Amino acid sequence: MEWFEALILGIIQGLTEYLPVSSSGHLAIGANLFGLSGEENLTFTVAVHVATVLSTIVILWKEIVWLFTDLFKFKWNEGTKYIVNILISMIPVGVVGLFFKDKVEAIFGSGLLVVGICLLVTASLLAFSYFARPRQRETISPLHAFIIGIAQALAVLPGLSRSGSTIATGLLLGNKKERLAQFSFLMVIPPILGEALLDVKDMAEMGVSEAMAGLPTISLIVGFMAAFICGCLACKWMINIVKKGKLIWFAVYCAVVGLSTIILPYVL
Repeated sequence: MEWFEALILGIIQGLTEYLPVSSSGHLAIGANLFGLSGEENLTFTVAVHVATVLSTIVILWKEIVWLFTDLFKFKWNEGTKYIVNILISMIPVGVVGLFFKDKVEAIFGSGLLVVGICLLVTASLLAFSYFARPRQRETISPLHAFIIGIAQALAVLPGLSRSGSTIATGLLLGNKKERLAQFSFLMVIPPILGEALLDVKDMAEMGVSEAMAGLPTISLIVGFMAAFICGCLACKWMINIVKKGKLIWFAVYCAVVGLSTIILPYVL
């Protein structure tokens, strides 16, 4: 992988992790265009995912400090309730990770048709959430946290946006826009770190030299920094976009990219 390829893929990951357009789908498309696969792509994917988690922590550090401050008061307060909701939201994706990891990885290697179809599903979800007008709720309940967690678990499919699915599901349930983006970005930190640890274990088993084969250190650093910087910008931007309710344009974008991904291989 050349450094400029790492730069482009890092920018794609950093932006699309938070924007509701599917980071996994865009990385799959980018990797396909650059001819990347196997261990080289796995190592790079781990690095850029960790970078975006760090960007979440940087942007939402005040909220994270508040959560841990409330937690260590050892009382049933707002912060403790919030953390419990995050833990509840992790249950579905934990089940998928433990019992269906191999099947999900097989889907990732099945080509771009699945990516295109899932991007169309993402577009539909965003469009429905934009036009729906459910009764507004002040707080995210444990039940809603679980349902949003199911949306996150389904979004392991390439092309089905995690942020798009979780935010759209929350909006359809009637949760307030101001709270949803923050909850969506905080709830993803544990699963991404857990997935990264599992991938690091796989890389350790194959050996560092084999895992880094075809991936120069400079490319890894460039990709990591690009994902981190773009992740910080996209995270802050996305929170403001959700507050203003302008998700319909991302629905249009996902529909165009999804149709292009399905049609173009048969045309070219």
